[in-house]
Amino acid sequence: MCGDLRASDAGQPVVVMGWVNRRRDHGNLIFLDLRDRSGICQVVLDKELTPDGHAKGEAVRPEYVVAAVGKVRLRAADAINPKMVTGEIEILATELRVLNDARLAPFSPAEDAIQNEEVRLKYRYVDLRRMEMQRNFRLRHEITRAIRDAMSAQGFLEIETPILCKSTPEGARDFLVPSRVHPGEFYALPQSPQIFKQILMISGFDRYFQIARCFRDEDLRADRQLEFTQVDLEMSFPRQEHVFAVVEKFLSAAFAAAGVSLPTPFPRITYDESMRRFGSDKPDRRLPEMTDVRAAFTDENLATLQIDPALPVVAFRIPNVGELSRKEREDNWPMFDKNKGAKFIDDFKRLAKGFPDSAARVRELAGAAEADFVIIVAGDPAHHIKASDTKFEGRLSEREINVYAAAGNFRTELAKKYADRHKAFEVTEQVVREADPQQAKLTGEMIDGSQAFHPMWIVDFPMFEYDVATGHWVPAHHPFTAPHEHDMQNLESDPASVRANCYDLAMNGLELGSGSIRIHRKDVQQVIFKSLGISEEEARQRFGFFLDALEYGTPPHGGIALGLDRIVMLLAGAANLREVIAFPKTAKAIDLMADAPTGVTEQQMKELHLRVQLKT
Repeated sequence: MCGDLRASDAGQPVVVMGWVNRRRDHGNLIFLDLRDRSGICQVVLDKELTPDGHAKGEAVRPEYVVAAVGKVRLRAADAINPKMVTGEIEILATELRVLNDARLAPFSPAEDAIQNEEVRLKYRYVDLRRMEMQRNFRLRHEITRAIRDAMSAQGFLEIETPILCKSTPEGARDFLVPSRVHPGEFYALPQSPQIFKQILMISGFDRYFQIARCFRDEDLRADRQLEFTQVDLEMSFPRQEHVFAVVEKFLSAAFAAAGVSLPTPFPRITYDESMRRFGSDKPDRRLPEMTDVRAAFTDENLATLQIDPALPVVAFRIPNVGELSRKEREDNWPMFDKNKGAKFIDDFKRLAKGFPDSAARVRELAGAAEADFVIIVAGDPAHHIKASDTKFEGRLSEREINVYAAAGNFRTELAKKYADRHKAFEVTEQVVREADPQQAKLTGEMIDGSQAFHPMWIVDFPMFEYDVATGHWVPAHHPFTAPHEHDMQNLESDPASVRANCYDLAMNGLELGSGSIRIHRKDVQQVIFKSLGISEEEARQRFGFFLDALEYGTPPHGGIALGLDRIVMLLAGAANLREVIAFPKTAKAIDLMADAPTGVTEQQMKELHLRVQLKT
């Protein structure tokens, strides 16, 4: 392989094959940088030694596919290239074979960065040749292999589940597949293997896992694609702690495969605490936490500022941003979610003029330095939102959660915008740059990731969320999640107070995984369906086979699914899932390379008993 050759190979006869990365013509000497997935080496075509090879070298251009036959030799001291791992050697060719020519590509894989992403995706086969992309997918392979090995070592069996299955509500739209054999009926592509993995527990397999392909017809964003891969697992007879230990073990192995050590066990906080401290259930702990600053204001202050005294008053700071002009602050306003019943104060100079004591106290409570940008978020009494006030002592109400969420989202968006000023993300970028998977594989030496990656378990989520549009309570996760046993009595009387026996794993502002202890009794499952407004008839129609299975000796069971693409994205230092998925879709859900989706023939539609009627 081109990237494998070193000074110790000097004198050895070799054949190397790959793509011409660059070509330099120095008259009697032509230098070709030859590239394959392992790296680049320099091939020398000397006109006196190989006139035929030199002639071919005059004709080749970047991205031609060639084979070079020759001998490895050491470069002259002044010709050594310290930027290349093969920079001490070159191949003096005795023969050059042109295996295929190439059209002029719209960009060169030799370029470090290509700005136009649409061009990259249209010519993905050229884009994937770039060394950065080659590294990403080699890393993905190593991470996947490490996860498989770690799961197998813990007694898990890898079992595949169907891709064509029944449409069941799991939180997102299904992709539907019409049946040719059964006119008017449809399969669905799995949003996850949820029901099947539970049935595997009923089947006695005890410990299952799968690197599973999943499909969700939802809007795309930087960390979401229509089709994705998750590390899916289920266990019989577990407590939360058992699931956590399994995940921490295989995730540590995955990070080790990337050359990064990840300390365990991971810290745990409740959903309510996460919302209070971070305004999010996927907190980024690299940023300063939010602070309760209600004590900085008197009731009269709040009335003057038109702030709801019954709702949270919190502040957060973005370090080293400095004072912003009105125009700069106005540009930030669209980032604030106005639908949460909250308002914000971002003009601290003006606040300090009207309420100097309060402003000083807020900065003190928030631990803000002079150069920090401080924002206050509070409830807006003029903005009524339809939400629940929980009757459960000590728990956050939906109205309170909305205020915290508005603050947390604003905190995240501002942190992204001003990353070059606060530099909180640079420690992660540095660790990713310096991590060496090959070194870790050979010697076990890894770079410490404790300051760069911050995993956290979030537990005790609300069981239900209120859907304003329908006026009904809907499952916050999925309807097979078990509630906390002592909250069961409130299922119908006060759904907002019911906590779920579920958990998420968050890291650096991303939700890596979500799971729960499942309902393993049919009577409890029926109560949950009833509390969601699902009739017995509807439950039978949608989940009849699963309800039947619950009656045949179902063990207590639980599990989790982690996004493999997101894990790789973090460890590759990529800003978007598209950098670690070989053939992704655009934000408009289009495959630019294959030109999909597209129409199909009338004959195909006829065989599927379908007719398209577009809205005018």
